[in-house]
Amino acid sequence: MLNLLALETFTPHLGSTFRVTLAGGVVVDLILTEATSLGTSPGLRPDGTDRRAPFSLFFSGPIQPVLPQRIYYLEHPSVAGLDIFIVPLGPHEDGVRYQAIFS
Repeated sequence: MLNLLALETFTPHLGSTFRVTLAGGVVVDLILTEATSLGTSPGLRPDGTDRRAPFSLFFSGPIQPVLPQRIYYLEHPSVAGLDIFIVPLGPHEDGVRYQAIFS
C-alpha cells in the first residue's frame, strides 16, 4: 500500500487530523501541516513501473506525549489506515513537529 501513496494522496487533507492510538488506549492527534515535493521520480522500478516522486509530510502534535521515532499506525476518515515512520523534529509553537519522508 505505501508504494501507491503519492503527494496528491495527502494534499487534500492539509489541516486535518490523523489519529495515532498508543498502547493503553492513549490517543494522539496529529495535524497534517505541510506536504512537500522532494523532486521528481527517480526512474523505473525493476518491474518497469514508475517510481514514486519523493515527498515529505509534516505533522503537528501535542507537547505531550512526544512520540519517539518509529512506525505508527495513522488513521484518517478519508485515507485508509497507514503504517508510517515518523520522526519528531522538536518543539514548535504549541506542540511538537513531526516528519515522514516517502522516497
